[in-house]
Formats: sequence, structure tokens, C-alpha cells
Amino acid sequence: MGTAADKPGIQVEPLTRDTLQQRVYHQVAGLILDGGIAPGQLVTIQSLADSFGVSTMPVREAMKRLTAEKALTVVSGRSMGIPPLTLERLDDLRKVRLELEGAAAAWAATRFDKASLAGLEVDLDRMDRAIAASDAKAFLQANRSFHFGAYRASKSPTLVSLIEIVWLQISPYFNLLRGSGNYVAANANHRSMAEALKRGDADAARAAIAGDINGAYEVLAKLLD
Repeated sequence: MGTAADKPGIQVEPLTRDTLQQRVYHQVAGLILDGGIAPGQLVTIQSLADSFGVSTMPVREAMKRLTAEKALTVVSGRSMGIPPLTLERLDDLRKVRLELEGAAAAWAATRFDKASLAGLEVDLDRMDRAIAASDAKAFLQANRSFHFGAYRASKSPTLVSLIEIVWLQISPYFNLLRGSGNYVAANANHRSMAEALKRGDADAARAAIAGDINGAYEVLAKLLD
């Protein structure tokens, strides 16, 4: 007869459940980050569970986590949506982004490699094509891929995870930038950042990301004022 330690079934169920909750969390977070859940759009736990083909439990846990991270808020009854953005909150997010993303860009400049640069070039081209096609969703997906490809080059998982939490709060509002010409200006800053990373210029990389963040802030601030 085997001992309790020989029976892996004791730990399999909690591990499987936790893994499913993590997958659902990342799927919902991805929708928020890529504009799949836009400001003013409502979702329910049941509708997401049906879409993902899972029970409501892992979705409910994921939504609790995203609510705690201020990425979602209860709007009415069982409906949830993107929290409203005020000018005060926008200003706070801008300041935090400048510090966190500026640091990530500067650190990445000292640790960048050719493989990372190739990925950024692909994202830059994707954003150019999305701008030409007026495809906001494709632009936002490539934009996130570019930014986090650069930030991961900082080799600081802790910093990247903090940036993602901030992006969960601000990125849904990138949808509102599409009619302003900001996407074109943003990609100019992206190219400057890629060149700075290629040269290993930390100050220029930080300046490029600051230009990108401040450009988006100015457009959104006018919309909120």
C-alpha cells in the first residue's frame, strides 16, 4: 500500500483549478489591454463563461482580481465595465507611467539584443499597416506587443508586472485616440524608442517613451475637459 505522498490526486484538483483561473484571468486581461472590452461596453460573468466554455467560478475569481486592480468595476446588477476616467485619475496614471515605463525603457537600453529588436520592427510595421487601414484593434494589439516587448528587455519581471497593472487601467481609453492622429505620432515615438534601444541610449529611450505617454495624455485630457 502506498503512502499519502504516493497519491498525486490529492494536489491535482487545486492545481488544475488554479491554472484555469489564471488562464481566464489572462484572457480577460488581454481583452481589456487590446481594446476587446471598450469603455461603455458591459460584460457579465455568465457571458464570459459562455464565451470561454468554462464554468462561472474561474471567471468570477478573475473578475474579482481585475476589480481589485481597478481594471473593471460593477456598473449595474451583474454587469461590469471599464471604470470611468476622470482628469485627476488620468493625470495620476500619466505620472506613474512616466516613472515605471521610463525606467523600463532605460533599463532595456542597456540590455537589448538583436532578437528583441527584430520583434519591435515587426510590431512597428504592423502599426503602420493598421494606421493605413484605419484598423484600431490591430493597432492596439501591435502597440501593446511593441511596448511590452521593449519592457521585457529590461529583464525585470517585477517592473513589467507593475506596468501591466497600470495598462489595465489606461489602455481601454487608447480606443479614443484613433480619430485624433495620435496613432501616427505614437508610432513616430515608437521608432525613436527602437532606435534608442538599438544604440543603447537610455536617456533617449526614456525621452521617446515620455513623448508617447504625454502625447496620449494631451488628447485624452482634452476629451475629458
